[in-house]
Amino acid sequence: QVQLVESGGGLVQAGDSLKLSCSRSGGTFSSYSMGWFRQHPGQEREFVAGINWRDGRTHYVEAVKDRFTISRDNAKNMVYLQMNSLRPEDTAVYYCAAGVVVVTTPRHWNYWGQGTQVTVSS
Repeated sequence: QVQLVESGGGLVQAGDSLKLSCSRSGGTFSSYSMGWFRQHPGQEREFVAGINWRDGRTHYVEAVKDRFTISRDNAKNMVYLQMNSLRPEDTAVYYCAAGVVVVTTPRHWNYWGQGTQVTVSS
């Protein structure tokens, strides 16, 4: 059983940067594709970024392309989301996820972290 724990969220101003981290316990970390989702209050969880376990290909939702970067360190069992040029609309609870393949639908991911709050003020 895989357990994921996010950290690094906080309150920042528009234009600032923030780096989220996700640590894993259990399972074989390198055998899972990893992703980041976010959820605004009262809305459905939405895909932000993903990284394939085998070839390392990355995928981003259009709204964060050229601003966010997903990466992983298999030796440390960590996945990261570097967020630059943050905007108020980036405000959400961010979740780390692990699954078989990178897809945009939350129901197809197997494991989830507890979430970390990111708030961007204008």
